[in-house]
Amino acid sequence: EASVITSVSESEKANLLFQAYFDESMQMDPISATYVGINEYNDRFSPPINQQNLAESLAFEEKYLSKIKDIDASTLRGQDLLSYEIFLRDREIAIKGAQFPGHLMPIHQMGGAHTYFASLGSGKSAQPFNTSGDYRNFMSRAQGFATYMDSTIVAMQEGIEKAIVLPTPLIKKVLPQLQVHMLEDVTQSVFYTPLEKLKENENITDADKVQITKAYTETIQNIIIPAYGRVYQFMQQSYLAKGRDTFGLKDLPNGKTWYEYRIETNTTLPLTADEIHTFGQREVARILAEMTKVKETVGFEGDLAAFFEFLRTDEQFFFKSEQALIDGYTQVKEKIDSRVPLLFEVFPKADYEVRAVEAFRAASSAGASYQSPAADGSRPGIFYINAYNLKAQPKYLMETLSIHEAAPGHHFQIAIQQEVESLPDFRKFGGYTVFAEGWALYAESLGKEMGLFTDPYMWYGRLSDEQLRAMRLVVDTGLHAFGWTRQQAIDFMIDNSSLAPSDIEAEVERYIAIGGQAVSYKVGQRHIRMLRDKAQKILGDKFDVKKLMWEFNFMLDYY
Repeated sequence: EASVITSVSESEKANLLFQAYFDESMQMDPISATYVGINEYNDRFSPPINQQNLAESLAFEEKYLSKIKDIDASTLRGQDLLSYEIFLRDREIAIKGAQFPGHLMPIHQMGGAHTYFASLGSGKSAQPFNTSGDYRNFMSRAQGFATYMDSTIVAMQEGIEKAIVLPTPLIKKVLPQLQVHMLEDVTQSVFYTPLEKLKENENITDADKVQITKAYTETIQNIIIPAYGRVYQFMQQSYLAKGRDTFGLKDLPNGKTWYEYRIETNTTLPLTADEIHTFGQREVARILAEMTKVKETVGFEGDLAAFFEFLRTDEQFFFKSEQALIDGYTQVKEKIDSRVPLLFEVFPKADYEVRAVEAFRAASSAGASYQSPAADGSRPGIFYINAYNLKAQPKYLMETLSIHEAAPGHHFQIAIQQEVESLPDFRKFGGYTVFAEGWALYAESLGKEMGLFTDPYMWYGRLSDEQLRAMRLVVDTGLHAFGWTRQQAIDFMIDNSSLAPSDIEAEVERYIAIGGQAVSYKVGQRHIRMLRDKAQKILGDKFDVKKLMWEFNFMLDYY
């Protein structure tokens, strides 16, 4: 009886600790709080980059590592024990990462404050613009943004002194992302969009509207635009000349260990760059053989390289306009929505929308991406399609890309995770690249089971997407562990796929910017498929794909 009482009390202590950590982390990271739907910090921006804030962040992790170790894990069971183990590992990983100076390269073409702040300020993201208080919150947040952006200049200057700088091609891609916001005419700014919305807002008085419009316009003109301008000026006049002509993390101080840490963070598995590179080469060869079968099925005369060129260029495979692209994906959404009940019985409460990537970030953004809904369902998930280059969005990718980014890929996994009431918040709103991306790629492999990919070109699209993820294993490790050049990586991807050259360039530069992230997709897919195969083997006739999550739990208990 005494042990039961202890168990309950340790469980309660653990869950109180998880909540305290989450609440404090939201206070320290007000941007994440906004995306999660916690609006009490909407007037604040991320703390500026400086030694004091870096030290506070590390001390925060060390404090909670110490606290979690005070809990007697031997008394915990089920999800409580799993939460304990995840929480402990996360703190250890975060503390280990503090040795690597990523803060000296705070923005790159794949992201950073310059892009997510613009997204929030567009009025079409997580930042609310419903009340006069909401508008004043964003004006206050803009002050914090300007302070933060000034701190990126100081950090990048330190990076120059320590030879920890972005490769030159990446700096060249960031410059237009900053310059697009340096406008003479404020009304043309993406940040002006919420003021257009203000005119129709019946909850705000006319007098307040006049006052907000004046103050908000001045904020854009005197705070936001100059903040972008200062970083642009520094990067163009000082930083660009100091950009490096190497590309991998291994070329930076302590870079080999840094990349190993990135693999550990992104895969959560004890894998080496060598193992991942070899796995990737094997998968690239396997998928090329599958692509050759499609070429033969459709009766294409010519070798595989000619088939790739045909798929890259023939007009039949491309939309003529952005609207036609979005309409096409909306139709595929409806088709997939009608098929997912064949394999699933749990569905997210929140729906998702198909939208084009905003113009201000389209040039360097991925071909598609997903933004999670608000946990309470008040804001839908968003499946973003990049219409910047219509020749990079072939029709044969539509089914596989929809499955990956939306249903039953990211939208199912992320939205449902947020909706599980019994989980602590750090698990509801946290995540691991290897599971999120592994699940989405695993979801693609379910297409045939859902009655999709009946058109051989759509099946080719599935292979093309899997080939992209297989090539990532080779290229990411090639760049960061084996000294590959940017051009070597581009050539490898051109030789082994039908991807558009513009897409390949953006992909390679993405891997350079966020080393280690790209290896998680295939690694995660492989592991999830292995778990499913084990479940089928153990359960035999009792295996039910609709209850797969339950069966994963069964398996974990079984082993």
